[in-house]
Amino acid sequence: MIFSSLKHKHSIMVKHKHSIMARFSSSFYCRSLHQSTKRPISTHVSDNDNIRKEEIVIVGAGIAGLSTALSLHRLGIRSVVLEQSESLRTGGTSFTLSTNGWKVLDSMGVADQLRSQYLKIQGAVINTETGRQLRSIKLNEDKNQEIRPVERRALLDTLAKNLPPDSISFSSRLANIEKQQDGQTLLQLVNGTRISSKVVIGCDGIHSPIAKWMGFPEPKYVGYIVIRGVADYPNGQPYDPHVNYFFGRGMRAAYLPISPTKVYWFVGYNSPTPGSTIVDPSELKKQTKERFKKWPSELLSAMDATPNDTMILTPLADRWSWPGVSPSGLLGGVVLAGDAWHPMTPNLGRGACCALEDSHALVQNLAPALKGGQTVVEDALKSYQKERRFPNFTLTVMSNLVGAVLQSENTMVCAIRDKVVATRK
Repeated sequence: MIFSSLKHKHSIMVKHKHSIMARFSSSFYCRSLHQSTKRPISTHVSDNDNIRKEEIVIVGAGIAGLSTALSLHRLGIRSVVLEQSESLRTGGTSFTLSTNGWKVLDSMGVADQLRSQYLKIQGAVINTETGRQLRSIKLNEDKNQEIRPVERRALLDTLAKNLPPDSISFSSRLANIEKQQDGQTLLQLVNGTRISSKVVIGCDGIHSPIAKWMGFPEPKYVGYIVIRGVADYPNGQPYDPHVNYFFGRGMRAAYLPISPTKVYWFVGYNSPTPGSTIVDPSELKKQTKERFKKWPSELLSAMDATPNDTMILTPLADRWSWPGVSPSGLLGGVVLAGDAWHPMTPNLGRGACCALEDSHALVQNLAPALKGGQTVVEDALKSYQKERRFPNFTLTVMSNLVGAVLQSENTMVCAIRDKVVATRK
């Protein structure tokens, strides 16, 4: 999902692209093991004396978890992915991957399986809520640039099917985690299974139990809600591959063709509280159309073409992990990646890319260290953490601030915003 100007997004990507990709080599920094005083995630565990031994356990079969597992697999390294659901959680709509994200998918050998399904974005048009155009941007001038949407379902399915059949253990909810004297980490599952692992990678999402165990607070609601959907046009969608943005006061929207037959769209509006989730999909669509009934007809048509049960309402939240103040995301052989480490708003369209970049950097640092002892492994994880922490923190803060401007209800702020958008070079 993209909330801010793609031109702004591309400038961020270009600024950081070479430094991010250059840091995909491993270097080692020493770290002593902290003693955890955090509460267990749960205490309900069946009595079981058998402990299964694994070298690497990944908790969570989302983008970060599956991409980490596949990157390890490509290097001939086994890992086990624990997923609490009974199957892949392929709910969700679409997001946009920029050049770095596609480079990571290329390194895993799956990018071309996805490229053929989705359109390359060629530009963006920014409008007011009435449809008055503020600016048009072309993005096809840089041949090395690749910005392309991907459905979450397709990405997860592609990553999973390229893993060995026994890689993902479904219905495996984590109940307790604790450090052992030998440096290993003991995971206890609700079903009674116990696993001892040299490395545990927490990719368990925005409300990560492992992050909570490390001392992170819950992500904080940022003051606005988004509703998203993917419209289906069986006979072909009518739009050029451009992002179409609409800015209002305390409200915004966009739609984007993602394939020859599908169009992704979102609307966002301010709300003092996250509110209750609307259970009835038809009621959600009805209320959304009513709220945006005076907005451009193309947006309302996309809503009409969206299957009711595929619309998603999300109160947005993030967490600022201040370097040197917040927990580091690393505790001995336990480390975080993706949304579990740095939940961010989608205003810069960078969340999925950051998850992929995390996985790549983590594997590049970790893989050479696995033949060493626990101290060598922990040093490699510290190197990964140091490499990725500041870029992720910066993007989290920037995304939050961009969202605050775009969601402003202040007449003067909106006027200045629209003037800047219209005149920015």
